[in-house]
Amino acid sequence: MKFDVLTLFPEMFEQLNMSIIGRAREKKLIEVNLVNIRDFSKDKHKKVDDTPYGGGAGMVMRPDVVYEAYKSINKENAKVIYMSPQGKKLNQKKVEELAKQEHIIILCGHYEGIDQRVIDKIVDEEISIGDYVLTGGELPAMVLIDAVSRYSDGVIAKESREEESFANNMLEYPQYTRPEIFEGVKVPEVLLSGHHKNIDKWREEEALKITKRKRPDILNT
Repeated sequence: MKFDVLTLFPEMFEQLNMSIIGRAREKKLIEVNLVNIRDFSKDKHKKVDDTPYGGGAGMVMRPDVVYEAYKSINKENAKVIYMSPQGKKLNQKKVEELAKQEHIIILCGHYEGIDQRVIDKIVDEEISIGDYVLTGGELPAMVLIDAVSRYSDGVIAKESREEESFANNMLEYPQYTRPEIFEGVKVPEVLLSGHHKNIDKWREEEALKITKRKRPDILNT
């Protein structure tokens, strides 16, 4: 899977060189190409924004600069996503849907946003990671890349995805590791039994209990 990211701050994406996503990039399982929008400014000071028509606080990213950056990308089979608090909220169903794409272009806004004309011209879908406002679209873009990349073949084991939170509309069961006794609390006996059928049954029951207690809204959705 390939991600092209249109951003004013490509250095923020250094975090994607770490951990599971970093290893996936090294193995060429996913590709993340960062396009600095500022490189396409024709202003000698590399200015990319201007005051909003109609007045108001802040600055707005210019449509011509964003469009030139967009045109520099090979857009074959690409879906263009604008990270925006006005978009549909990202959830596991949307993550799995996006994971079927071969190529995703992510547009990161900044300041007061991006001129609506270029959004209307190039964007296929707007996505939000929550009902709050951030200083820019870079952090949401990283969230999207991380979540979607996990569904690319070879990034993580398929079995891990099938048993984690939100799989089958439930949260994940509790996890335990050594030491067997911590601060006087012992690991549940069934996990020490070696009886896989009983362990599976316990995990299913615990997942259901946790989901009913913490997120009853996702059951049967």
